[in-house]
Amino acid sequence: MIETRRQFHHHPEIAWTEFLTTQTIVNRVRDLGFKTVVGKALFDTEHALGREPKVIEEAMQRSLKLGMNPQLLKELEGYTGCMAIWETGRPGPVTALRFDIDCVNVEENHDATNEANREGFDSECSGLMHACGHDAHAAMGLAVAHWIHDNADTLKGTIKLIFQPAEEGTKGAAGIAYSKNLDDVDYLVGGHIGVAAKLHEVAVIRSGFLATTKMNVTFTGVPAHAGAAAELGRNALMAACSAAMQIMGIARHGQGDTSVNIGTISAGEGRNVVPVHAKMELEVRGKNNEINRYMQETAERMIKGSAESYGVQYKIDIMGMATDIHSDEDLSDILEAEAKEVPTVQKVFDITSCTGSEDCSLLMQTVQKHGGKATFFYYGCNHHGHHKGNFEIQDTESMPEGFEIFVRMLQRLNSN
Repeated sequence: MIETRRQFHHHPEIAWTEFLTTQTIVNRVRDLGFKTVVGKALFDTEHALGREPKVIEEAMQRSLKLGMNPQLLKELEGYTGCMAIWETGRPGPVTALRFDIDCVNVEENHDATNEANREGFDSECSGLMHACGHDAHAAMGLAVAHWIHDNADTLKGTIKLIFQPAEEGTKGAAGIAYSKNLDDVDYLVGGHIGVAAKLHEVAVIRSGFLATTKMNVTFTGVPAHAGAAAELGRNALMAACSAAMQIMGIARHGQGDTSVNIGTISAGEGRNVVPVHAKMELEVRGKNNEINRYMQETAERMIKGSAESYGVQYKIDIMGMATDIHSDEDLSDILEAEAKEVPTVQKVFDITSCTGSEDCSLLMQTVQKHGGKATFFYYGCNHHGHHKGNFEIQDTESMPEGFEIFVRMLQRLNSN
């Protein structure tokens, strides 16, 4: 498990480009005897958010040069991730465990301040790093798969291991949530390394996380010479700037936390040309879906108004989404009890409020809508902050604890 995590860390892949990571996962679980769901079959493709065809195509070609099996690449149909299914043949519940697999756009610290550098497995990909622990999640999922294979005679029901792509930006879960792949799931358990839990601590997420919508906006104006015929132009840059200023001033909702951020604006062709093109990337968040919807609809109204004011066209693309989490009390109680049985865990505590967002929430919500139960937890490490170049997890201590909790949950829910 540790070795596999370090291999993933050495070659990180961003959202929707995790082809080599997926190849490792698919090969391992198939060798163990799992059935697999890959490619478009894993998703409702209309809800596979934030996919950039050019970036994905370049990643596919790059993966071939680095040893990707062409047959498997064809089977993936341009999509990453895998659902590994173990059917015991004995009556019992369907339990799903979720592990995300993508990295972030962060340059790793290549010096002795970073444990990955000291141990010789720091990122070989410029500008990319597993700075959020998804390398550990993926490797842990494979270790759980190995445990299921080795202990198959003691299990009942069906176990689904979800190796989810594109969690960063909350892009990847929606396509799985809107597919039919979770329709039979009775229990779903998700987890994340670090965050608010320190090494040898476990946090049970009873409720929390913010609902969120990620949006890309394009404005298209009309070109004109800025000096000779400015009146003929329609300024996309100014429309974007106007929208950005208004959106950052959205009145906050009185019923719960909200957040908004304009992450990027890029626009213009030259100093003497009325800007024709502008692109803006933003996100809104809210305590729950209703509050987030208020933020999103207000932002969309401001975008429309700014476009009309400057006489330009606009287009909004939804690039990611997540909802708030409400874990089922009884399943969370089981998880808390099992975490307390792990010998090296020194502290177990509850969390009822989180300021970040997590698209496992969509998978949980889907299971809960048809009467299933779901919960989420943190297993700790002493990190320096997620999405930072010196992020570290003390893998030889933290990962075995997360692994044991997942295994203990399977023993409680699917023991023969």
